[in-house]
Amino acid sequence: MTRLVLGSASTGRLKVLRQAGIDPLVVTSGVDEDLVTAGLGSDASPSDVVGTLARAKATQVATALGHAVAADCVVIGCDSLLYLDGRLCGKPQSVANARQQWQSMAGRAGQLYTGHCVIRLLNNEITYFDDETSITTIYFGNPSADDLEAYLACGESLQVAGGFTLDGLGGWFVDGVDGDPSAVVGLGLPLTRSLLRRAGLSIAALWAANPVS
Repeated sequence: MTRLVLGSASTGRLKVLRQAGIDPLVVTSGVDEDLVTAGLGSDASPSDVVGTLARAKATQVATALGHAVAADCVVIGCDSLLYLDGRLCGKPQSVANARQQWQSMAGRAGQLYTGHCVIRLLNNEITYFDDETSITTIYFGNPSADDLEAYLACGESLQVAGGFTLDGLGGWFVDGVDGDPSAVVGLGLPLTRSLLRRAGLSIAALWAANPVS
């Protein structure tokens, strides 16, 4: 029975998997994202950045698992960043940063890059390792000044890439999505399904091995 391990502390990614019928084992990676990103240099593309971060997270978790879990499991690592005005935007560092971020993207469109890495372990050995990136265009609305301040006060914007999310209070201020909505939350189900299939795993088998109680 293959255990699915989510290498992320993201409540959004956990929610995506649970709503899709899988209750994963959650193991946070502890990867220093700023250090990894700095090592890539300023010329790295958005896909390179999120892909490298996803690989780093999945690898860190895969190498830290106990023998019992690593005997038969699959690790998923992800990272998301918003690309707007030629720059990548992660989680805002302060409410002031989040406010500035929203003021720059309101009424506009940005691309959310989400890196996915899947590592299959069998008998404590890696049998499959691959990653891929999804790109989703987000069309942002124009929240009123009062609505924006109320949203910033709730704290959600500091927990998510780009200062917004689709599955929480920020969903009120997203006018549309061109691409996979689940990737916007943090884990794209279609892309992850494809990666899992290449690893020799079916969704049906993972449902059976990781049921949501």
